[in-house]
Amino acid sequence: MKKKMTSVKFAGTPEQEKKLDAIIEKYGKGEGAVMRILQDAQEVYGYLPIEVQQAISIKTGVPLAEIYGVATFYSQFSLNPKGKVSISVCLGTACYVKGAGKVIEKISEILGIQPGETSSDGKFSLDATRCLGACGLAPVITVNEDVYGKLKPEDVKDILEKY
Repeated sequence: MKKKMTSVKFAGTPEQEKKLDAIIEKYGKGEGAVMRILQDAQEVYGYLPIEVQQAISIKTGVPLAEIYGVATFYSQFSLNPKGKVSISVCLGTACYVKGAGKVIEKISEILGIQPGETSSDGKFSLDATRCLGACGLAPVITVNEDVYGKLKPEDVKDILEKY
């Protein structure tokens, strides 16, 4: 699934930039360090906006296209800030076979966002994930730390109203 970048305005701080500089100093400037730099940068910023990717490119000399390629290839990275309420829908085999596709469609319909996006008010973010390790409860979603299983699309509205 292709990751979309959001139009949320980036607002990094000087403290975050100092931390990013320290991360780059720690891992070095070679292409082999990009993955570790991105992981730690996401810890600092909460996500990897294009501005952070550009800074990493400039400071390491690694082309932005390569950094963006890594950030969009691995599901652990997010190009968008997470909402206060983070929803993950398992689309692993067991969940998908039991109707997770219809569940995620219902969530998208109610919230007006697609997987990989955050609502314009910053309240909700929606992600499609692979196995959450709860196959016996398929289909499964997590809302922040709460797990909901054996879902049907008609269950979604009541769950979201709690948040």
